[in-house]
Amino acid sequence: MNAPAAGTRKKGFFSQQDYFAPLPIPTGEKPKDVMNAVWRKNDIFIDVGNFNIGSGVMVLWPMIVMCLSVAYFTGDIYDFMLGAYMTGVPILMLIYMLYRPTPLPIRFNRQRREVCVPRKDSEYWIVPWETVTAASAQSSSVSQAGRNTSGMLFIGFDNPDPHAEEDNKHFYWGFNCGGNEAAMSMWECMRSFMEIGPHALPQTNDFEGSRGSLKGRGIIWGTCCEYAKGIWLHLREGEFFKAAWLFIGIFIFGGPIVFMLQTWKLSPPPTFDHPDIIEWSKPLPPEQWAKRSPELELAIARREAELAAQAG
Repeated sequence: MNAPAAGTRKKGFFSQQDYFAPLPIPTGEKPKDVMNAVWRKNDIFIDVGNFNIGSGVMVLWPMIVMCLSVAYFTGDIYDFMLGAYMTGVPILMLIYMLYRPTPLPIRFNRQRREVCVPRKDSEYWIVPWETVTAASAQSSSVSQAGRNTSGMLFIGFDNPDPHAEEDNKHFYWGFNCGGNEAAMSMWECMRSFMEIGPHALPQTNDFEGSRGSLKGRGIIWGTCCEYAKGIWLHLREGEFFKAAWLFIGIFIFGGPIVFMLQTWKLSPPPTFDHPDIIEWSKPLPPEQWAKRSPELELAIARREAELAAQAG
Protein backbone atom coordinates (compact mmCIF):
# COMPACT_ATOMS: atom_id res chain seq x y z
CA MET A 1 0.00 0.00 0.00
CA ASN A 2 1.79 3.09 -1.25
CA ALA A 3 1.25 6.29 0.71
CA PRO A 4 2.94 9.69 0.88
CA ALA A 5 5.62 10.10 3.51
CA ALA A 6 4.64 11.03 7.06
CA GLY A 7 4.41 14.79 7.51
CA THR A 8 3.08 15.34 3.98
CA ARG A 9 0.10 17.67 3.61
CA LYS A 10 -2.11 18.02 0.55
CA LYS A 11 -4.50 20.95 0.45
CA GLY A 12 -7.43 21.59 -1.84
CA PHE A 13 -9.91 24.43 -1.98
CA PHE A 14 -12.32 22.72 0.44
CA SER A 15 -10.24 19.76 1.60
CA GLN A 16 -7.01 18.80 3.30
CA GLN A 17 -5.15 15.52 3.81
CA ASP A 18 -2.41 14.96 6.38
CA TYR A 19 -0.25 11.83 6.44
CA PHE A 20 1.10 10.59 9.80
CA ALA A 21 2.66 7.21 9.00
CA PRO A 22 4.64 5.34 7.87
CA LEU A 23 7.03 6.15 9.54
CA PRO A 24 5.08 7.14 12.72
CA ILE A 25 6.63 10.50 13.58
CA PRO A 26 5.17 13.02 16.12
CA THR A 27 2.26 15.12 14.88
CA GLY A 28 2.73 17.95 17.36
CA GLU A 29 -0.67 17.35 18.97
CA LYS A 30 -1.21 15.92 22.43
CA PRO A 31 -2.75 12.42 22.62
CA LYS A 32 -6.46 12.54 23.34
CA ASP A 33 -8.99 9.74 23.08
CA VAL A 34 -11.69 11.81 21.39
CA MET A 35 -13.69 8.71 20.33
CA ASN A 36 -13.47 6.64 23.55
CA ALA A 37 -11.68 4.12 21.38
CA VAL A 38 -9.03 2.90 23.86
CA TRP A 39 -10.84 -0.01 25.47
CA ARG A 40 -7.99 -1.63 27.36
CA LYS A 41 -4.53 -0.38 28.36
CA ASN A 42 -1.62 -1.95 30.21
CA ASP A 43 2.18 -1.92 30.04
CA ILE A 44 2.20 -4.39 27.13
CA PHE A 45 -0.60 -3.40 24.77
CA ILE A 46 -3.64 -1.24 24.13
CA ASP A 47 -6.86 -2.41 22.52
CA VAL A 48 -8.41 0.15 20.19
CA GLY A 49 -12.02 -0.43 19.17
CA ASN A 50 -14.24 1.11 16.55
CA PHE A 51 -17.65 0.34 18.05
CA ASN A 52 -19.01 3.81 18.77
CA ILE A 53 -22.38 3.66 20.50
CA GLY A 54 -22.24 7.36 21.35
CA SER A 55 -22.44 8.52 17.74
CA GLY A 56 -25.64 6.58 17.12
CA VAL A 57 -27.31 7.80 20.31
CA MET A 58 -26.24 11.41 19.79
CA VAL A 59 -27.78 11.40 16.32
CA LEU A 60 -31.03 9.76 17.45
CA TRP A 61 -31.57 11.59 20.74
CA PRO A 62 -32.15 15.10 19.32
CA MET A 63 -34.59 13.65 16.77
CA ILE A 64 -36.55 11.83 19.49
CA VAL A 65 -36.64 14.90 21.76
CA MET A 66 -37.78 17.12 18.88
CA CYS A 67 -40.54 14.72 17.75
CA LEU A 68 -41.84 14.20 21.30
CA SER A 69 -41.81 17.96 21.95
CA VAL A 70 -43.78 18.70 18.80
CA ALA A 71 -46.32 15.98 19.57
CA TYR A 72 -46.68 17.22 23.17
CA PHE A 73 -47.23 20.89 22.32
CA THR A 74 -49.57 20.24 19.39
CA GLY A 75 -51.46 17.43 21.11
CA ASP A 76 -51.92 15.79 17.73
CA ILE A 77 -51.65 12.00 17.59
CA TYR A 78 -50.63 12.22 13.94
CA ASP A 79 -47.54 14.25 14.89
CA PHE A 80 -46.62 11.50 17.35
CA MET A 81 -47.10 8.82 14.68
CA LEU A 82 -45.00 10.84 12.23
CA GLY A 83 -42.20 11.10 14.80
CA ALA A 84 -42.38 7.38 15.50
CA TYR A 85 -42.14 6.71 11.76
CA MET A 86 -39.10 8.99 11.40
CA THR A 87 -37.20 7.53 14.35
CA GLY A 88 -38.49 3.96 14.39
CA VAL A 89 -36.15 2.48 11.79
CA PRO A 90 -32.96 4.12 13.19
CA ILE A 91 -33.92 2.95 16.70
CA LEU A 92 -34.41 -0.62 15.47
CA MET A 93 -31.04 -0.46 13.73
CA LEU A 94 -29.38 0.72 16.96
CA ILE A 95 -31.05 -2.07 18.96
CA TYR A 96 -29.92 -4.62 16.37
CA MET A 97 -26.35 -3.31 16.62
CA LEU A 98 -26.43 -3.50 20.43
CA TYR A 99 -27.46 -7.16 20.42
CA ARG A 100 -24.86 -8.23 17.88
CA PRO A 101 -21.45 -9.44 19.14
CA THR A 102 -19.07 -6.57 19.71
CA PRO A 103 -16.31 -6.53 17.05
CA LEU A 104 -12.84 -7.33 18.31
CA PRO A 105 -10.44 -4.40 18.76
CA ILE A 106 -7.07 -3.91 17.13
CA ARG A 107 -4.25 -4.64 19.57
CA PHE A 108 -1.04 -2.58 19.59
CA ASN A 109 1.82 -4.44 21.31
CA ARG A 110 4.61 -1.99 22.22
CA GLN A 111 7.08 -4.61 23.46
CA ARG A 112 7.01 -6.51 20.17
CA ARG A 113 6.30 -3.35 18.10
CA GLU A 114 3.60 -5.24 16.25
CA VAL A 115 -0.13 -4.87 15.70
CA CYS A 116 -2.72 -7.66 15.79
CA VAL A 117 -5.50 -6.98 13.28
CA PRO A 118 -8.59 -9.24 13.59
CA ARG A 119 -10.16 -10.29 10.33
CA LYS A 120 -13.18 -12.36 9.35
CA ASP A 121 -13.54 -16.08 10.12
CA SER A 122 -11.22 -15.88 13.17
CA GLU A 123 -8.30 -14.89 10.95
CA TYR A 124 -5.83 -12.31 12.18
CA TRP A 125 -2.79 -10.43 10.87
CA ILE A 126 0.37 -9.62 12.82
CA VAL A 127 1.61 -6.41 11.19
CA PRO A 128 4.92 -4.61 11.94
CA TRP A 129 4.17 -1.33 13.66
CA GLU A 130 6.37 0.76 11.39
CA THR A 131 4.43 -0.36 8.28
CA VAL A 132 1.07 0.93 9.57
CA THR A 133 -0.39 3.75 7.48
CA ALA A 134 -2.24 6.68 9.07
CA ALA A 135 -3.79 9.75 7.48
CA SER A 136 -6.57 12.23 8.07
CA ALA A 137 -8.97 13.66 5.54
CA GLN A 138 -10.83 16.90 6.23
CA SER A 139 -13.45 18.55 4.07
CA SER A 140 -15.45 21.74 4.42
CA SER A 141 -18.73 22.97 3.02
CA VAL A 142 -20.36 26.37 3.13
CA SER A 143 -24.08 26.96 3.39
CA GLN A 144 -26.48 29.57 4.73
CA ALA A 145 -25.80 28.18 8.21
CA GLY A 146 -22.09 28.91 7.83
CA ARG A 147 -18.98 26.82 7.32
CA ASN A 148 -19.16 23.13 8.28
CA THR A 149 -15.99 21.04 8.68
CA SER A 150 -15.81 17.29 9.04
CA GLY A 151 -12.95 14.84 8.99
CA MET A 152 -11.84 11.26 9.53
CA LEU A 153 -8.78 9.39 10.67
CA PHE A 154 -7.85 6.42 8.47
CA ILE A 155 -5.50 3.68 9.66
CA GLY A 156 -4.34 1.08 7.15
CA PHE A 157 -2.66 -2.30 7.43
CA ASP A 158 -1.01 -4.56 4.86
CA ASN A 159 -1.53 -8.31 4.94
CA PRO A 160 1.87 -9.86 5.84
CA ASP A 161 1.05 -12.88 3.67
CA PRO A 162 2.71 -12.25 0.28
CA HIS A 163 0.41 -14.81 -1.34
CA ALA A 164 -2.84 -13.23 -0.12
CA GLU A 165 -5.63 -12.70 -2.62
CA GLU A 166 -6.05 -9.23 -4.06
CA ASP A 167 -9.17 -8.42 -2.01
CA ASN A 168 -7.42 -9.47 1.21
CA LYS A 169 -4.16 -7.53 0.90
CA HIS A 170 -5.17 -4.31 2.63
CA PHE A 171 -7.45 -3.33 5.49
CA TYR A 172 -8.54 0.16 6.58
CA TRP A 173 -10.17 1.46 9.72
CA GLY A 174 -11.90 4.84 9.82
CA PHE A 175 -12.66 7.05 12.84
CA ASN A 176 -15.16 9.85 12.29
CA CYS A 177 -13.47 12.16 14.79
CA GLY A 178 -13.91 15.59 13.22
CA GLY A 179 -11.16 17.88 11.93
CA ASN A 180 -7.50 17.17 11.36
CA GLU A 181 -6.44 18.28 14.85
CA ALA A 182 -8.82 15.76 16.43
CA ALA A 183 -7.54 13.07 14.06
CA MET A 184 -3.95 13.88 15.04
CA SER A 185 -4.83 13.66 18.74
CA MET A 186 -6.55 10.32 18.18
CA TRP A 187 -3.59 8.95 16.25
CA GLU A 188 -1.21 10.25 18.92
CA CYS A 189 -2.88 7.92 21.45
CA MET A 190 -1.60 4.95 19.47
CA ARG A 191 1.72 6.48 18.39
CA SER A 192 2.61 7.79 21.86
CA PHE A 193 1.82 4.45 23.48
CA MET A 194 4.03 2.58 21.02
CA GLU A 195 6.91 5.08 20.94
CA ILE A 196 6.87 6.56 24.46
CA GLY A 197 4.87 4.29 26.75
CA PRO A 198 1.53 3.97 28.54
CA HIS A 199 2.29 6.95 30.79
CA ALA A 200 2.14 9.24 27.73
CA LEU A 201 -1.58 8.60 27.29
CA PRO A 202 -4.21 10.63 29.12
CA GLN A 203 -6.59 8.86 31.46
CA THR A 204 -8.80 6.63 29.34
CA ASN A 205 -12.09 4.88 29.95
CA ASP A 206 -11.77 1.93 32.31
CA PHE A 207 -14.11 -0.35 30.39
CA GLU A 208 -12.32 -3.27 32.05
CA GLY A 209 -13.60 -2.33 35.50
CA SER A 210 -16.65 -0.17 34.85
CA ARG A 211 -19.20 -2.92 35.40
CA GLY A 212 -17.50 -3.94 38.64
CA SER A 213 -17.60 -0.38 39.95
CA LEU A 214 -21.36 -0.25 39.26
CA LYS A 215 -22.03 -3.68 40.70
CA GLY A 216 -24.66 -3.61 43.42
CA ARG A 217 -26.16 -0.31 42.27
CA GLY A 218 -27.41 -1.43 38.88
CA ILE A 219 -26.09 -0.11 35.59
CA ILE A 220 -28.83 2.51 35.13
CA TRP A 221 -28.69 4.00 38.63
CA GLY A 222 -24.92 3.59 38.83
CA THR A 223 -24.41 5.35 35.50
CA CYS A 224 -26.59 8.30 36.57
CA CYS A 225 -24.62 8.56 39.82
CA GLU A 226 -21.29 8.49 37.99
CA TYR A 227 -22.51 11.10 35.51
CA ALA A 228 -23.66 13.40 38.32
CA LYS A 229 -20.36 12.79 40.10
CA GLY A 230 -18.51 13.93 36.96
CA ILE A 231 -20.46 17.20 36.91
CA TRP A 232 -19.75 17.75 40.62
CA LEU A 233 -16.01 17.07 40.21
CA HIS A 234 -15.76 19.61 37.39
CA LEU A 235 -17.58 22.19 39.51
CA ARG A 236 -15.31 21.50 42.48
CA GLU A 237 -12.22 21.99 40.31
CA GLY A 238 -13.59 25.23 38.89
CA GLU A 239 -14.06 23.71 35.43
CA PHE A 240 -17.43 25.33 34.89
CA PHE A 241 -17.45 24.99 31.10
CA LYS A 242 -16.90 21.21 31.29
CA ALA A 243 -19.57 20.89 33.97
CA ALA A 244 -22.03 22.93 31.88
CA TRP A 245 -21.21 20.85 28.81
CA LEU A 246 -21.99 17.61 30.68
CA PHE A 247 -25.24 19.10 31.99
CA ILE A 248 -26.33 20.33 28.56
CA GLY A 249 -25.35 16.95 27.12
CA ILE A 250 -28.13 15.33 29.15
CA PHE A 251 -30.77 17.11 27.07
CA ILE A 252 -29.02 17.53 23.71
CA PHE A 253 -27.09 14.27 23.34
CA GLY A 254 -28.57 11.92 25.94
CA GLY A 255 -25.25 11.74 27.78
CA PRO A 256 -26.25 9.30 30.58
CA ILE A 257 -27.79 6.92 28.02
CA VAL A 258 -24.54 6.92 26.05
CA PHE A 259 -22.50 6.02 29.12
CA MET A 260 -25.03 3.42 30.23
CA LEU A 261 -24.97 1.63 26.85
CA GLN A 262 -21.18 1.82 26.68
CA THR A 263 -20.93 0.26 30.14
CA TRP A 264 -23.43 -2.45 29.26
CA LYS A 265 -21.83 -3.30 25.93
CA LEU A 266 -18.11 -2.75 26.58
CA SER A 267 -17.59 -3.74 30.22
CA PRO A 268 -15.58 -5.82 29.95
CA PRO A 269 -14.50 -5.20 26.34
CA PRO A 270 -14.10 -8.18 24.01
CA THR A 271 -10.71 -9.80 23.88
CA PHE A 272 -8.82 -12.34 21.82
CA ASP A 273 -9.20 -16.00 22.76
CA HIS A 274 -6.89 -17.48 20.13
CA PRO A 275 -3.99 -19.28 21.87
CA ASP A 276 -1.42 -17.68 19.56
CA ILE A 277 -2.64 -14.15 20.36
CA ILE A 278 -2.80 -14.90 24.08
CA GLU A 279 0.83 -16.00 23.93
CA TRP A 280 1.75 -13.03 21.72
CA SER A 281 0.20 -10.67 24.30
CA LYS A 282 2.29 -11.91 27.22
CA PRO A 283 5.12 -9.69 28.55
CA LEU A 284 8.67 -10.07 27.31
CA PRO A 285 11.91 -9.56 29.24
CA PRO A 286 13.20 -6.02 28.57
CA GLU A 287 16.23 -7.33 26.70
CA GLN A 288 13.88 -8.98 24.17
CA TRP A 289 11.86 -5.87 23.42
CA ALA A 290 11.87 -4.84 19.77
CA LYS A 291 13.73 -1.63 18.90
CA ARG A 292 13.05 1.24 16.54
CA SER A 293 14.55 1.00 13.10
CA PRO A 294 17.40 3.43 12.31
CA GLU A 295 15.14 5.06 9.70
CA LEU A 296 12.46 5.80 12.29
CA GLU A 297 15.03 7.08 14.79
CA LEU A 298 16.29 9.56 12.20
CA ALA A 299 12.78 10.58 11.11
CA ILE A 300 11.67 11.21 14.71
CA ALA A 301 14.81 13.25 15.46
CA ARG A 302 14.17 15.45 12.41
CA ARG A 303 10.51 15.91 13.26
CA GLU A 304 11.24 16.79 16.89
CA ALA A 305 13.76 19.38 15.68
CA GLU A 306 11.09 20.87 13.38
CA LEU A 307 8.54 21.04 16.21
CA ALA A 308 11.11 22.62 18.52
CA ALA A 309 11.93 25.25 15.90
CA GLN A 310 8.24 26.02 15.39
CA ALA A 311 7.70 26.36 19.13
CA GLY A 312 10.76 28.58 19.46
